[in-house]
Amino acid sequence: MPRISVEVDGVTYEDEVEPRLLLVHYLRDRLGKVGTPIGCDTTNCGACTVLLDGMSVKSCSLLAVQADGREITTVEGIGLDGRHHPMQRAFHEEHALQCGYCTPGMIMASIDLLRENADPSDEEIREGLEGNLCRCTGYQNIVRAVRSAAAEMRTPSENPSESEVTS
Repeated sequence: MPRISVEVDGVTYEDEVEPRLLLVHYLRDRLGKVGTPIGCDTTNCGACTVLLDGMSVKSCSLLAVQADGREITTVEGIGLDGRHHPMQRAFHEEHALQCGYCTPGMIMASIDLLRENADPSDEEIREGLEGNLCRCTGYQNIVRAVRSAAAEMRTPSENPSESEVTS
């Protein structure tokens, strides 16, 4: 069996994995990172989105062996010192979730979107989140949350480490 070494949420893991093991199953079943849900297993919904070397990927479309030597950030690893990431806070404050199933993937894709474009328009937010589906909200509050988090992340806060957290 192949042996991999990955950094997940700041911790290095070395494991033997089946060559066909999907990253989402490795994260959930081996590492206990259950904040990354399994949605459709077909890359259509985006619920399983994580950051791989800072870029959003759907973890159901990537084999664990493809992540060897790379850095993975899950929704559980984006906060700092027990505080929520600005994107998590914005999703809560703007009521950008209902059932919450898509929320981890939406948050991770939104963080990547803001990495590429710190001040996106509503249309750019909608385009940037196109691969992530929500069946409950109608997206209005999600767009508002991303816009709110973008403003907070562009504006230096009294606690600089809080606004700098991106992965």
